[in-house]
Amino acid sequence: MAAIFATYPRPLRRRLEALRRLILDTARTTPGVGALEETLKWGQPSYLTAESGSGSTIRIDRIKSEPDRYALYVHCQTDLIAIFRELYPELTYGGKRCIVLDASDDLPEQALRNCIALALTYHHTKRKAQL
Repeated sequence: MAAIFATYPRPLRRRLEALRRLILDTARTTPGVGALEETLKWGQPSYLTAESGSGSTIRIDRIKSEPDRYALYVHCQTDLIAIFRELYPELTYGGKRCIVLDASDDLPEQALRNCIALALTYHHTKRKAQL
């Protein structure tokens, strides 16, 4: 994974690496998530709950058309972005796909940590709601 991060411009790389650490830390501290599988999907660093199957895949990447912006992507056929919008209207969103972040801004760590935990437990939470 280090090779893919090395391809990003330095300021963006630092932000994406911080977001990666936040994802891994949130997974480690969220009950029921288990170990994440870190891989590439569509050329983007991706995080899967392969061990537990508890959540939806999270991807991170720069926004190619906007060199100073990057995003945390979730599956667009989930209602995760709608949930995030309701909880955190102050964040910037890209349709039903992502939370958009600016490299010049501080990482909104608490909001992102909660959004990441919701994504990593999405399937588990949906199953419990259906019972």
